[in-house]
Amino acid sequence: MENTGTFLTTLDFVVFFGSLLGVMALGLWAGRNESTSKDYFLAGRNVRWWGVAGSIFGSNISANHMVGMMGVGFTLGFAESHFEITAIGGLLLLCYCFLPVYRKLNIYTLSDYLSRRYDDKSRVAYSVIMVLIITMVMMLPAFYIGSRSVNFLLVDQVHINEVLKASAGGEAQTIQIDKTYYILGVLIMALVTGVYTIVGGLKAVIVTDVLQSVLMLAGALIVAWFTFNSVEIGGWDGMRALDAKGKDLVHLYLPSDHPQRPWSGMLSGLMVLHFYYWGANQFIVQRALAAKTDKEARVGIITAGFVKLLIPFISIGTGIAAYYVFADRMPGVQVDGDTAFPLLLREVVAPAGIAGLVGLVAAGLIGAILSSVDSMLNAAATLITFDFYKRFVNPEATDRQLIRMGRMLIGVMVVGCALLTVAVFDPNTKQLFFTYVASHQSKLVGGVVVAFAVGMLWKGATAAGGFASIITGVVVSYAVVPVYEVTLGKTEFFSNMFGANLNFFHGVFVAAIFATLANVIVSKTTQADEQKSSLTFVGLGVFTKASLRALIAKVMLTLLVYALLGFFMWREIASPLVAALLGAAWTWSMFIDTALKGKEGNLIKDDKFWGGLLAACAVFMLFYFK
Repeated sequence: MENTGTFLTTLDFVVFFGSLLGVMALGLWAGRNESTSKDYFLAGRNVRWWGVAGSIFGSNISANHMVGMMGVGFTLGFAESHFEITAIGGLLLLCYCFLPVYRKLNIYTLSDYLSRRYDDKSRVAYSVIMVLIITMVMMLPAFYIGSRSVNFLLVDQVHINEVLKASAGGEAQTIQIDKTYYILGVLIMALVTGVYTIVGGLKAVIVTDVLQSVLMLAGALIVAWFTFNSVEIGGWDGMRALDAKGKDLVHLYLPSDHPQRPWSGMLSGLMVLHFYYWGANQFIVQRALAAKTDKEARVGIITAGFVKLLIPFISIGTGIAAYYVFADRMPGVQVDGDTAFPLLLREVVAPAGIAGLVGLVAAGLIGAILSSVDSMLNAAATLITFDFYKRFVNPEATDRQLIRMGRMLIGVMVVGCALLTVAVFDPNTKQLFFTYVASHQSKLVGGVVVAFAVGMLWKGATAAGGFASIITGVVVSYAVVPVYEVTLGKTEFFSNMFGANLNFFHGVFVAAIFATLANVIVSKTTQADEQKSSLTFVGLGVFTKASLRALIAKVMLTLLVYALLGFFMWREIASPLVAALLGAAWTWSMFIDTALKGKEGNLIKDDKFWGGLLAACAVFMLFYFK
């Protein structure tokens, strides 16, 4: 087939644009009959488990993972896998703790819980923070990385070779993306996702997310397959052997003073981010709220978790393998992390000579972006429509007016975000995309998750306490790093322990502690509302007092077991494999014990059995890859 001047063929373009048109057509078809606000914003609360799984996975796994995480894996190594492995804790927290509360209250937005549990100040604060995160922190970078990565495929091979040759010779050059094509790419993505999301609402989003999740996985698996089977690597074991003699990237735990992925930050601040992202994040939880039944929601969440555990291998692991491929094929060349994905397409996928294959991978990449952007648009529109328009502007709004407002907001946001992306992000930047998103998001959410968790756990939390925790979390997140640098960071002990500059994961953990203290202290000095105080785990019947105490005791005991296993590994009393097997077995047994005390009857049909297996797999990885 005739080459187009890049390493793309005509069939690649046909597959790529055909996929875009197919996704848009599917979305328009799926959402053609949305007549009520429940249909438009919650898909009629009739989504099956596979729809929940596909949409949660698709909403979460964006270009962050196909490009951004691969780039961090390429640069920093397997420690990036903490984002995927420890996320299972957040998923299970949603599944068995937060979600039952939301579904019992039959809410549209998570801010509605804060309004009922606290007051409208907390509701508005949450909505403002969420809309800022969705639009400025997540949507803009998603448009940027998608257009940048696809446009890399359009760069003439002669230019790429010249830049790589110059880099090998010691000249600092970068592969230049044509800004006109970059702008066009952003606008095309905005157009496609905007059209079907505006017309079809959440049902269109969920149906297209399932398709795009399949495309995304197919694309990632194709790249991983060709990378690991390249002559330089020779499979996963070959990569491990190369790494043992090379840069030693296949490790989960980096020093506590590591500037980007300290192990102490991964097991503290990152967990706070996970509890927010999976338990108190509108654009993720909205999919579970749309489920037909509680069990369909739980099964969907658990299924998404199993698929999510593939990412350390097919994205981050592939990034590590890419490091050794490029080191062998292009010695001396300095490759940017976010360039690893498109450069792999050029180096290992395109040479396979299978027409249309690169186009399919590119379609998977764009599918990953669209499946996240459509979810963000729908979630932000839901928040603004119900928390501002219906609450303060038009309390008597009809379903038709609510849908019209939602559509208008989606249109404004998608156009505004596309234009801001073009204005703010340089397609030729060297900044690691995934690190950018995580660091900026972390500054806004430490107090948010505290407001939800304390409100559900403690009936003594008051409206003033809830609002104080949200605001304190934001203030401390922005203040703690510069304050640390001029105080504790100058001392020998803290500098050796956490570095002279405090990593943002440590910062968000400190912010969560202060937010918790603020909630408790302010609540103790203000009057609680008896009706609002009943909206807790115990008050809503999610747990009895006895079962909640038993759960907390199990969690504390399990953390102690993990600490002992970690100590045994550190002292070389137990090997990583033995510790991994013991940790996984203990974890699964805790879930099975709970399932056996339940009412399901058939253990295999009890979702706790599978939730426990999911948790056990995650724990195994945390110990085995040390």
